[in-house]
Amino acid sequence: MTVVRTSTLESATRRAATTWEEARSAAQSCVVRPSPVVVRDLGDALGHALAEPLTALTDLPSFDTSAMDGWAVAGPGPWRLSGGGVLAGGRPEPLSGGTAVPIATGAPLPAGASAVLRREHGETDKRDGTLLDRSAGPGPVAPGRDIRPRGQECRAGEPLLPSGTTVTATVLGLAAAAGYDRLTVHRRPTVELLVLGDELLESGPPRAGRVRDALGPLLPSWLRDHGARVTERRRVSDDFGLLREAVRDSTADVVVTTGSTAAGPVDFLHDALAEAGARLLVDSVAVRPGHPMLLAELPPAADGRPRRLVGLPGNPLAAVAGTATLAVPLLRRLGGHADAEPLRMTAAVALPGHPRDTRLVPVRRMGHEVAPLPFDGPAMLRGLALADGLAAVPPGGAGAGADVEILEVPGR
Repeated sequence: MTVVRTSTLESATRRAATTWEEARSAAQSCVVRPSPVVVRDLGDALGHALAEPLTALTDLPSFDTSAMDGWAVAGPGPWRLSGGGVLAGGRPEPLSGGTAVPIATGAPLPAGASAVLRREHGETDKRDGTLLDRSAGPGPVAPGRDIRPRGQECRAGEPLLPSGTTVTATVLGLAAAAGYDRLTVHRRPTVELLVLGDELLESGPPRAGRVRDALGPLLPSWLRDHGARVTERRRVSDDFGLLREAVRDSTADVVVTTGSTAAGPVDFLHDALAEAGARLLVDSVAVRPGHPMLLAELPPAADGRPRRLVGLPGNPLAAVAGTATLAVPLLRRLGGHADAEPLRMTAAVALPGHPRDTRLVPVRRMGHEVAPLPFDGPAMLRGLALADGLAAVPPGGAGAGADVEILEVPGR
């Protein structure tokens, strides 16, 4: 349920659980400004968000180039061959009318060349060594054929990508092609992951009433895929004092915890937040699985940086639902990433819902439609491992043919 506080948790008045849409909005709106702007070498910029538009530093291509292997030709044929050929990176001599020179894809076009004759269209006359056009097309080679003219892709100073764009491998390639060695980006928000629970095992199969920790291996990669820099992942026992100190002493921008969000005998997170002087922004969300999740504002770090905490349920799929609902919108806004347009697809079959809450259901894509997967209980990951996304099914369910929002599953 949502809790409104004036200073600490003790002064709260409790209300109904926050709707799923309101919880996502709260995770974004609690960020007043994104992380500071930094400059990163291209090799270190992956996953950051551009802090300013990416603008072309040069024309692309920066000179006329050959789009095919063949011959650069000047005027109509047949042509006299001259020179030893032009390779990529070469500096060709000018061509006079009626002459041609072999040329490789990507090589600069010689001055005076009017077109490129593809290798498969050219033939050398055995009698006098002239180059002939054997293509099926009528008439002479059209001027400009198979030439990539200077500036075809962009001109110097032209905006290529807006600020807020996530730096992907493709963005790195474009930036390099446009002449960049470094990018101005927002610093990736730091995250410390606290895995709570004495019942968790770190190796071997479940035994003696204890279970394997699935979230310790799962969550760091998920958080990194959404822009975080995970600085530490550590286990915290079911001990109030240890949890209070871990929350109080963390220097990360965001603390993510797993478990201890409900009201069980060793669920100490609410009390630890109260002791730390935190302010709850979201306390329980009307979503299944994962409703006992929370979002809190922690006291600032020693250097004045704001700190937040996302409390995830302990059950694996419930924790994933909490990550998608609270952690992902928070981290993307902190990292300066632009809001993506929601992905919406058609339900291939009816998607059963909860009477009052949103349901997040693992689904598989079937063309332009999605179908639910089995094994979607709060403690299960089998369905998620096969999923292409999570369908946000509104209260009451969605019928076959209904339009539903699909949340990303990293790695797919």
